[in-house]
Amino acid sequence: MERPFLTTHGGRRLDAIELRGVRTDCIVGVYPEERRTVQTLQVDLALFLDTRAAAKGAGLEASLDYARLAGEIRFLLETCRFRLLETAAEALCSYILAPATRDVPHAQVEAVSVRLTKPCALGGDAIPSLEVHRVREEMEYEVERKSWGEVDVLHASQGCGIYRLRVAPGASIPTHVHRAMEERELILGPNLLLQGRPVAPGSAFRWPKDLPHRYDNPAAVEGTILCVDRPAFLPHDEVVVEHEGELPWVEPVLFYPAAERGA
Repeated sequence: MERPFLTTHGGRRLDAIELRGVRTDCIVGVYPEERRTVQTLQVDLALFLDTRAAAKGAGLEASLDYARLAGEIRFLLETCRFRLLETAAEALCSYILAPATRDVPHAQVEAVSVRLTKPCALGGDAIPSLEVHRVREEMEYEVERKSWGEVDVLHASQGCGIYRLRVAPGASIPTHVHRAMEERELILGPNLLLQGRPVAPGSAFRWPKDLPHRYDNPAAVEGTILCVDRPAFLPHDEVVVEHEGELPWVEPVLFYPAAERGA
């Protein structure tokens, strides 16, 4: 994988963490068969940052947790429906280069190289791939204020949107349903309650249409959720509802190793 020469403002070359061979099955492509059938996609990443603080004892919070990142990449690719590799790569770059949140601190990634490969796309006759390079200064993120916190709009394209929901301390996303969007969410922060129950980071939930769900944050720091909506978020489709009794539970799909989930 090509490594562009990247430096800090002081002229020092940035360190690089590589994550190779992340594989997942997803929908990506423009042809009818590709829109109906999942196929394998391989992701190779080079992440450019300054790791000196971590090396001097500041710990993993001053670097990157690549076990978590691998799970988040798989979650995004399995959940989104991309027509072009170019769109998928741009979405991953936008997510990786976003600033850290207070509940999940990590070093700022200053630049990223993403290579996406479709090993089975052409029946073995050839192997198509795409490699892109992005730097943090290129990225612009819209932030939406909500009564319960803030939403970082990380990516929106034809068919899907990727959002980071930051639930403020002591706040709640009220009980609501969706009647048009398909929604799936990955828990990033460690302190959230879903349907009144504690949920571990790395747990992903798919919300069928008309199924009521809510989040509460009893902690003193914001709690973060990675959300994918298909199609991109429709404000009129977040319908707050009254619900008596216990909210229905949906079994999660786990995207982090057991140690990362606190298991």
